[in-house]
Parts: sequence; C-alpha cells; structure tokens
Amino acid sequence: MLMTATGSPFLTAETIIVAADRAARAIPPLWPLASSVAVNPFIGQAGDTLPTAAARLRRAAGIALTMPRSWYAERLRSGEIAEGDLQAAFDAAPAELRPKTLAALKQAAHAQGTRPPALPTVAELARDLDSIDWPGIVNDRIGHWASGYFDQGQALWATAQAQRAYAAWRTVATHDLTPEIAGLAGFAQNVADAPADAEAALVRCVTRLGLSGAALESYFHRLLMTLGGWGQIARYRLWQAELTGNTDASVVDLLAIRLTWEAALLRQYGAALEPQWQAAIAAYARPVAATLEDGVDAILQEAAERAAQRRLHSLLSETPSALAAPGRPALQMAFCIDVRSEVFRRALESLDPGIRTLGFAGFFGLGIGHRRFGSDVVEARLPVLLRPGVFTCSGEATPAIDKADLTARITARAKRAWGRFKLAAISSFAFVEAAGPIYVGRLLRDGLALPRPSAPNDPAPRPADDLGFDTRLGMAANVLRAMSLTEGFARLVLLAGHGASVVNNPHASALHCGACGGYSGEVNARLLAALLNDRDVRAGLASQGIRIPDDTVFLGALHDTTTDEVTVYAADHPSVAHAGDLERARRWLTSAGVLARGERALRLPRAARSQDIPHRARDWAELRPEWALAGCQAFVAAPRERTAGRDLEGRAFLHDYDWRRDKGFGVLELILTAPVVVASWISLQYYGSVVAPDVFGAGNKLLHNVTGGIGVVEGNGGLLRSGLPWQSVHDGEQLAHEPLRLSVLIEAPREAIAGILERHPGVRTLFDNRWLHLFALDDEGHMAWRYTGDLRWENCSRDAASGRIPLRELA
Repeated sequence: MLMTATGSPFLTAETIIVAADRAARAIPPLWPLASSVAVNPFIGQAGDTLPTAAARLRRAAGIALTMPRSWYAERLRSGEIAEGDLQAAFDAAPAELRPKTLAALKQAAHAQGTRPPALPTVAELARDLDSIDWPGIVNDRIGHWASGYFDQGQALWATAQAQRAYAAWRTVATHDLTPEIAGLAGFAQNVADAPADAEAALVRCVTRLGLSGAALESYFHRLLMTLGGWGQIARYRLWQAELTGNTDASVVDLLAIRLTWEAALLRQYGAALEPQWQAAIAAYARPVAATLEDGVDAILQEAAERAAQRRLHSLLSETPSALAAPGRPALQMAFCIDVRSEVFRRALESLDPGIRTLGFAGFFGLGIGHRRFGSDVVEARLPVLLRPGVFTCSGEATPAIDKADLTARITARAKRAWGRFKLAAISSFAFVEAAGPIYVGRLLRDGLALPRPSAPNDPAPRPADDLGFDTRLGMAANVLRAMSLTEGFARLVLLAGHGASVVNNPHASALHCGACGGYSGEVNARLLAALLNDRDVRAGLASQGIRIPDDTVFLGALHDTTTDEVTVYAADHPSVAHAGDLERARRWLTSAGVLARGERALRLPRAARSQDIPHRARDWAELRPEWALAGCQAFVAAPRERTAGRDLEGRAFLHDYDWRRDKGFGVLELILTAPVVVASWISLQYYGSVVAPDVFGAGNKLLHNVTGGIGVVEGNGGLLRSGLPWQSVHDGEQLAHEPLRLSVLIEAPREAIAGILERHPGVRTLFDNRWLHLFALDDEGHMAWRYTGDLRWENCSRDAASGRIPLRELA
C-alpha cells in the first residue's frame, strides 16, 4: 500500500536529507571499548532546557530525564532538601512551568506522575495488531548484521567495509529469509528492488510512509533511538570524520535501513494500520513543548542540586584542618583533575605540611597520537574534542631495525595467530582436547586472583619526529602557565597520570583517563617530564620569567586508581643527587595509598578494610573493582588553598588556577572550553545512566557479551548498549551516584568569565540551559555569585539563620 503525504506533497530530497542529518546529531556518539570515554547522552539536546529536553526524549525514547517523584519526596521528608532549596528552585523556574504555589509543588512532589510512552513506530503498531514482536525482530536482524559490519577485529571472518553501510546491508538482507519466516512476506525481494543508495531509499520510504515535512525530524530521531548503540557507533564515525574535515554517512545509512523495515511493515498490514499510523504522523508533526509536569520534575531536580550546592558552600566556608608549610615544598605532585585524585591528594598532603599537590587535565596539555612499543596502532591520548598535534612512540630511534621492537611485533602477532587458532571453527574443539590440561594451572591462578597486575612499562616515550626548539619551548611554557606552576618549584616534582588495573572487564578503558582518550596517562606524564628536564628548554623558560632551579627534577608517574598504588618512572631521568628525595617520596606515596584505600573501602561493597582493595583488581568475578567517577558533583578551578584540608569525598574535579597569573585570561578560556566540557560529559553520562538506564545505561554486567570489539550486548545479540553498567552506579542496595548536574566553581572576575562565554556560544548554552551550574568564587574561596543565564549573575550571600542562600538579581 502506497501512501501520499498529506499537506506536504512537494517534499524534496534535500528537505528529507537535512532532516535526517539533524536527527543524526540529536543522538550521542559511542566510542569503542578500546578507547571508551564518557559521553554526554544529551549532547543533541544541549540547546534545550531540561523540561523541553524531557518532552523531546519522552517522544523519541519514552524515558524520563529526572528521578521518580518518590526520590525527591524522600529527600524533602528527611530534610536533605531544605525548604529554602525548594523555594529558590521554585522562584527560578519559568512561571508557565511551575505550579501556582509552593504548597502545590510540594503536593505534586508526593504524587506519582504518569509518563506517556514514546510515539509509536510502524513496527510497534504492527506488533500490537498481530502479536508478533516486530520491534524485537527488527533489532535482532539489524544488530546481527551491524556486529559484523562495524567489527573492529573481534570477528574471525570480518565483513568487508569497502561499501557504505546501506549497500553492505542490502547484500545481506536480500538473502536473509528470517523476516519472511517471521511473517513479513517478500521482504528480501523488497530490499532487492529498493534504490541502490541510501539517500534515494530515504526519499522512497518517506513517500511510502506518507510522512509530512513537519514530522520528519522527530520521526527520524525516534527511529535512531530504537537502534540503541548501533546508531551511536555510526554517530561516532561521523564525529571522527568531522575532526579531520571529512564526513561519514553511516548514520544516514542506518536510518535508511530502519525506514526500509518500516515501509515494508506498513505495506504488509496496509489499511489495518492506517488510522493509528495517521494519528502517529500527526503526533510526530506537533512541535515539542514542555508540560507543567515536566516543569515540576525540573524544579525538584533543581532543588536537589541547590541542596548539594548549599552543603558545598558550607564546606568551603569552613576553616581548613591543615595549612601548607611556608617556604620551598618538600615535594610537588601534579595529578589529573579526575575526582578519584581528590582522595589521594588529600591523603598525601595530610602526611607532611611540606607536600603540595596540583590538579590539571590528565593529558598534561600534550595532545599526542602515541604508538606503543612494538605496535603500529596510533592511540589518540588527548580529549576526544581535539585532534593530535604531536605524534610519539616508545623506544629509541635507531637507523637500523630495532631488534627489541621487532621481537615485540613478532610476539604480538604470534599471540594473535594462536588466539585465532584456539577460536577457529575447525580447530577449537581439537585444541581443547589436546591442550586443555596445560591451562589448568593458569585457570587456578587466575580464578584465585593470584596474579598481581603490573603498571605499563614501555620504554620512555619520545616524539616520533624531532621537534624544534621553539615548539618545545612553547609547549613547556603553555603547560606550566596553564598549571599555574611558574614559581616555587620543589627539588622533586612528580607528574602523575592515572590508569586502572582490572581484569575481565569490557569497560576497562572507561576507568582510565578520559582526558587521555580512554588510555592510561603515564605516556603524557613521562613526555612532559622529559620536556621540563631539557636544559635548553629551561634556559628558554627563564628568559620568559619562569625560572626552574637547577636542582629540580621532574619525573613521570602513574596513579593506579583501583589499587591506589603509584609507580614512579625514575629510570627515565636517573639522578643520584635526588635518591634521598625519591626514597622519601615513595614512603609518602605508600602511606597515602593505605589511607586512600581505607577511605574508599568504606564505599565499596564487601570491602571492609584497606587490604581488601588490591584483591578486587585481580578478581575475575568482581563487578565493582572501583567506583570510578561515581559521585562527581563539582568542578573547582581555584588555587589549591581554597580546597586543601577539606574533605570533598572524591566528588570534585580540582583544577589549580590562579587568575592573577593569567594575563589576558587565556588559561581561563582553555579551562572553560576544554576541561569543563569534558567534566560535563562525565557528569551527564553518570546522570543519564541513573535516570534513564534502559536507554542511556549499559545494563547488567552479568549478561554482557562483547560484540565486534566495539561494545557490549546483553545476551546473544540485539541492541548495542551504551553508557554505564548498572553495577557502576548502584551497589546492589542503593545508588552509588546521586544524579545531579555538575556545579562549576571558578575563582576569577565575573566579567572575564562572561566574556569567554560570550565568545563561545556552545559552552554558554550548557550554562544558559542549566546542563551545568556556574558559580564565581570570591577572594576567600566562597561561592559568591551564581550565573543565571543570559550573562547575568545573582549574589549568593550566606544567611546562617535560615541555612539557605538568598539571591539578589544583578545585571
């Protein structure tokens, strides 16, 4: 049955393609497992406020963007959300999206609202009509094909990717009889008769489905959401292509595939579906509009966040428990701003008043593409928002073939060949019969968690090509200024990247450094140490006013966030004169590890003491080796003395920044446009995995199977899952992550912050639409000003009597 669009008979191919592109950008990208990083699942809705985004995603995915009302009601009853928090959130909400009175809001908080389902697809309407699970069948067949097409080395017989995705799918679908066995007559022939390119297929399907122009983008968004992680992997390919000025059509191809199924099902069921489908088209065509219920949910969420901000304000207003000793530091150690570093930094500083720690993005300002020892793969060890500017490798440069490098390559290839032999269809059974017994010892050793994980120990990294003096000097100066580290150097300065030691964990790379592209951070740290130890570079820095003492040595290090052990790469820059400093630092690091493990053991299930932590890193059956960034709530860019000695419970990203040393506010601009955005992706990924786990969470770890080397499915197939596993945000009894949008605290003049937001509308949108909260700190580190959007601020003067932060609007 062919249907003609009513009201829009002259839809052009260009209109349809533009709508498809907009829908593609409404879904988030998904990075492969080898370099998985946190992604903001609402990146396509950044231009919406929370109520509008909730209305949009309710239509497209049938999800809520806030917690159930009972979650907020319980916090109101317990006093965790105070009356002042609720009143302030109520006052800040648009009048049309809030109840008439605060009492009505409280009453709504204790009522369980109903959430309408997503708008229906043809597959869902056909399921309801014929009791055949067409959505499940569609997902299964697309997932079965996609796991081979998008494969990144896991499959023994990989699908050739020379063709575009749509063309490759047609080749498979014309021979797949599964749909016809399920009851979809003539599907293979229908695919064979379809246009050869995706764009033409889109146009044909839109005509057959009778879609109006107003319905296109919303309907396309709905279909892409039904594809789960497969659509997001395609969106990742587009993201990566655009970083290099290219493009990728995989998302459009997947949309054409999904539309082909829709058109075929509508043809099958014809007139029986027409009334319901016409109603659905009308619903898709209606503009997205937030309801009063959406407004109530947003106010309650805002109140929960204001309660957390009030507690943070109180904590920062307290007198610190310890102050740093004056004079030259006994040790300086720079950590990634990752929230896990806060626990270790606090533990380390508590050991001696002469210890100073710093926070900086874990790639240490070096945007590198790195090739590990014996590997041809270039790893982008920098934030995914950026492109590598320098390429590096591990090992010495020699004109002849490096024997060690050659040996490593041969060994790696032999292991891959052996692994394929073990898994191959013909040899796998014979292999088990013949070689199975020799693996008994290894199985016992691994099953009992006896092996001890070791830190990466590649040879020292180096630039793949010689860098000129001016380049090296510029890199060193920029990094030191960005770290606010331009004076007061200790004899020993450690630069610590971070990584995680875990086994049997498909999401292991998500525990590594997000600023390093999902890899561990020791390479960037060791490279920066080498750069800052370069005598010529130091002389050049001195001419720019940055004088590093001759007796200062920089060393790279790696903080293992699972075990809280620190590896120092002292052999990179051996110094007899610093042997005593290094030995003392190692003792401090060992003691700090004990303290940090003891604190983290209190949060982890089945970990009663510090000694329980290392075992979790080696345990095949451990679902929660660490909490990663669960609990993150705040980002603070200020001098360390504003937060030192205060227990932030591993909930804050801490970036050292002194605006008085930042001429022109270039460093502040970098912080707001890079680390803050990365932190927002992390925060919102955790938020989405909690409030909408069915769509933006990875499901149950116990059911995961890795597919294509790119992601996980639950069970034997189906949709690729994105986001965080439930075990990463829940301890089995209660949430380990409180879903709150990130509060960004910056000690800098408001005029400078506002000027940067005005120059970067994409960043400003995050704050204007309250996906992030922004505060300006005063000279004492207190939360003095709240950003309210549209480049306006409110004064936040603490009222000790009421316990709330009253607000006064100022231009």
